[in-house]
Amino acid sequence: MRSTLLALCAFVVPASALAQTAPPLPTGKLPDMARPIAYRIDMTIVPEQERFSGHTEIDVDLKQAASAIFLHGRDLTVRKAVVKIGKRETPVTFTQKSPTGLAQVDFGRTLPAGRVTLKFDYDAAFGDGPSGLYRIKVGEDWYSWSQFESIDARAAFPSFDQPGYKTPFTVSITTRPGFVAVSNAPEQGKPVAAGKLVRHRFAPTEPLPTYLVALVTGPFVTLQGTVPATAQRAKPLPLRIVATKPYAGQMQYALDGSKKIVALLENYFNQPFPYPKLDQIGSPVMPGAMENAGADIYGDGILFMDENAPTEDKQTFGMVVAHELSHQWFGDVVTPAWWDDIWLNESFANWMGYRIGNEWRPDLNIGVSAIDEAFDAMQIDALAAGRPIHETITNDADIDAAFDQITYGKGGQVVAMIAAYLGEEKFRDGVRLHMQRYHHGNATTDQFFDSLASAAHDPRVLASLRSFVDQEGVPVVTLKRDGGALTASQARYAYFGANLPATQWIVPVCVRRAAVRSCTLLDKPSGAIEAKGDGVIVPNAGGWGYYRFDMDPADWQALIAAAPTLPEGEALAVTDSLWASFYAGKAQFPQLLALSRSMSAHPAAKAALDNGERLRGLLRRGLISEAALPAYRKLIADIYGPKLAALGFDPAAGAHAADSPDKKKLRSDMVQLVAGAGGDPVLRGRLTGAADAYLAGDAKALDPQFALLALAIDIEDKGVPLARTVAEKSLAGQDPMLRQIGFQAIGNSGNPEVARWFLGEFKDPRLPQIGRLYATASLLGSSRTRDIASDYMLSNFDTFSKASGGGGIFSSRAAQMFNVLCTNEAADAVNAKLRPQLANDSTLGLDRAVDAIRNCARFKDAKAGAVSAAVLGGK
Repeated sequence: MRSTLLALCAFVVPASALAQTAPPLPTGKLPDMARPIAYRIDMTIVPEQERFSGHTEIDVDLKQAASAIFLHGRDLTVRKAVVKIGKRETPVTFTQKSPTGLAQVDFGRTLPAGRVTLKFDYDAAFGDGPSGLYRIKVGEDWYSWSQFESIDARAAFPSFDQPGYKTPFTVSITTRPGFVAVSNAPEQGKPVAAGKLVRHRFAPTEPLPTYLVALVTGPFVTLQGTVPATAQRAKPLPLRIVATKPYAGQMQYALDGSKKIVALLENYFNQPFPYPKLDQIGSPVMPGAMENAGADIYGDGILFMDENAPTEDKQTFGMVVAHELSHQWFGDVVTPAWWDDIWLNESFANWMGYRIGNEWRPDLNIGVSAIDEAFDAMQIDALAAGRPIHETITNDADIDAAFDQITYGKGGQVVAMIAAYLGEEKFRDGVRLHMQRYHHGNATTDQFFDSLASAAHDPRVLASLRSFVDQEGVPVVTLKRDGGALTASQARYAYFGANLPATQWIVPVCVRRAAVRSCTLLDKPSGAIEAKGDGVIVPNAGGWGYYRFDMDPADWQALIAAAPTLPEGEALAVTDSLWASFYAGKAQFPQLLALSRSMSAHPAAKAALDNGERLRGLLRRGLISEAALPAYRKLIADIYGPKLAALGFDPAAGAHAADSPDKKKLRSDMVQLVAGAGGDPVLRGRLTGAADAYLAGDAKALDPQFALLALAIDIEDKGVPLARTVAEKSLAGQDPMLRQIGFQAIGNSGNPEVARWFLGEFKDPRLPQIGRLYATASLLGSSRTRDIASDYMLSNFDTFSKASGGGGIFSSRAAQMFNVLCTNEAADAVNAKLRPQLANDSTLGLDRAVDAIRNCARFKDAKAGAVSAAVLGGK
């Protein structure tokens, strides 16, 4: 899953243990003493009603005599439960034992080992956010979707909700006539009457874990197509796009893009698409996407667009669709044995998402964003509060914490680093071997490593992979000249003033000089490395290494001068490493300004503007005094304004349609810098004028590439009245673009009065809680609205947690949104308020937030004066 959503397995109480003291309730993976064989699920789902109902039958293999077993069911009202042995059915008792959904079935007698069938009739409430079975009203219609990863299938039906249990599922959905119903397998025949409703019947699935089951129902619109036959697949693959009514005219892009991406993945795996059909489904509240077998679900903004959409939206489409569809093989066909190994799913899919996305549309330059995401992960991985990519999970509360940037950004980059070192073909051969060995089964990390080893024949590379996967932290490799030789030393990167334990990796260090690339496995604290060729030393050749580097000032100076000529991945690595050195208390601010000026001439958008985004962060971190603020704004405008003028700018729709996607993104990001951080009044006036015309009905006045910024600046200037207008138009749903970005623009406005209105007065029930959460997170990002939003989030954290399904993915991650704060008092307040509320959830996100806030405060107290003085001096 891409940015998505505690699991317990079945446990049998042996008859011999009944007279003994009852064991403690299981809190994580349990002994495999009862195993599901198959499910039959008959759901009645009418989205406009507050509750759904179901009849579930589970064939179970009891491995020994037992009087009770554990399975799962959360907040289900079970009206009837029976066990069937042969032709005889007897009542049993179903009891939920824990808030996370551990449940127990008591047979009332000792059953012998062997095959039994459990039957349940039950109902439950829909959720209103992406957890379990949830419903959302769009316009005048109600729709429902499922989101079961990680352990939310238990909120929809009684189950053995653990990834190691893969079985066939036979599903039927009863709903209103005319509604679309989607599950994992193809629908069999036409719907049949069921009173005033109709029943949709689906073919049995291939073996699946519960978290990959999909149940989608409502008055959706669809666009049918097929993926043409490929060398791996003899017949066309049925493909369908499924959307709520407002997106009826925006499905073709998703259909065309999905066709090509499926074919590219089949070629990589050298296997046909593993399921008999594919549905690509949109949801208005999905924060990312979910790889349900044969029925992927995406946030609407990821899936629905056209060729006129902003470059970054098309990049997101390519990366996320390739990520989720790669899961159909790596994750769905071969599934982790337990949540310990979820990194295999997500890290691999993250790498594949960028790789295949880039192959799909090379003009969008998707692949280099993997490097950018890895450096974002390093911000988290450098904290004292952390975790390794691969860690033992023994408690259900810790499962969702594994779905973070360490798994996605770090894990994806580590996979990329090893693939680059091994060579693409050897790595691909190892992946193909792994898919063959465990087809429609489960696999562990060790089994994946064994598949790679069988193809790579290089145990040292696998030892390097383990050193990055099994321990936390970021290496920093320091290069020094020793006569004609180059030596490298490694240490754990730490923020200024932090004291972290010493750590050692086996680092694949690749250095480039001119066209010569030299690679060395640095497996000691220090040692000589190869650096063949002449000219400027470029550490982290290609930018694919998961490490930072530092050098002597003279080598930095030479590298800064060469910055505009570097390949984009290397340019991003240079920027990240120099800024990391600054926040470690080593590099000086004038070096950053020199790099910013030099790199602004880089032809690629990300490389040219990465320093500008980091300069924006100085204000958020409190490093720019009020006295220095005008000079700071002028500094940004002076660096990037001339570049924007050379590009030209017109906010009207299609004015720059002939430009390449990267040039469009470069212009958009420069407008953001010059109008936003730089505060250029002329540019802001052009944007607000275009926004006003667009809101008045001139659809051609404002290109989607500039819409979010223009609306945010307009709301900043005009305040609450315009915010009300944008909110109403967004909720009316007639304008798909406003529906996607309206509340984000309100959040990005940085207007304190707008923040107080939105958080205090705006109560429209049409905005789901998750939409309110996203807008609040945007308000946290501005120094002018941060304190207002922080107070609100601290007061309402528990409310958001309950709305998200009782904690889970929200509680494990949302505490990290406070990491934008930058005082020790704020750290104390966040810790005191949230820690009691997270008593039953992972506290890793909170620990990280508090750590980040204190790091920021420590650096600000020590360095703000010097940074402001340098800005005032123009140095």
